[in-house]
Amino acid sequence: MPFQLPDLPYDKAALAPHISAETLEFHWGKHHRAYVNKTNELIGQESDLSGATLAQVVREARRSGHAKLFNNSAQLWNHSFFWQCLSPERQQPSGKLAHLIDDGFGNAETMLKQLQEEAVNHFSNGWAWLVLDRGSLRITSLHDADTPLVHDGMVPLFTLDVWEHAYYIDYRNERPKFASAVLSNIVNWDFVAQNLDGHGEQRADQERTGSLTSEHA
Repeated sequence: MPFQLPDLPYDKAALAPHISAETLEFHWGKHHRAYVNKTNELIGQESDLSGATLAQVVREARRSGHAKLFNNSAQLWNHSFFWQCLSPERQQPSGKLAHLIDDGFGNAETMLKQLQEEAVNHFSNGWAWLVLDRGSLRITSLHDADTPLVHDGMVPLFTLDVWEHAYYIDYRNERPKFASAVLSNIVNWDFVAQNLDGHGEQRADQERTGSLTSEHA
């Protein structure tokens, strides 16, 4: 079976008012689905990738310079990871994650401010990321479909989608309001903390059966 559009881990209305059900209808139901469909179409032309996992497809597409396949497969993975970064229940960092935040940024408030600045100041389309880099937290951003999967020193912990389609319905062109609303209210810090084990990649990966490849998914 081809790659699948993963189910959202919550009801489409669960993130309101910060992200509306209408936004998820378009962002998940149309944009994400389009990346799934295009990835499957392109893989159909690449017999050597017929048994590859999604993460393997992303890396091979980057290695071989297959830009269309990379852009679509990486966006499929990025979005699958992004939905899990959000939670209807307001959470706070705790445990080992909280200690790493304090060590790296002084406190969670400072870290969130820097993450918001990264998201807001990122030019054009892309993703703001909180990653683990050799045991320390680091904030960065990547353009367009680029993803930590193809960069050394980027263990993915959390991402915020700053493509305009992520927020235009709810916030029009006001990306700062969108970033503030998400980071202040609906971050799934339990998921972020779980990814400290280095298995965040697998939590958004798929085999070509529609099932996730990791027991942690």
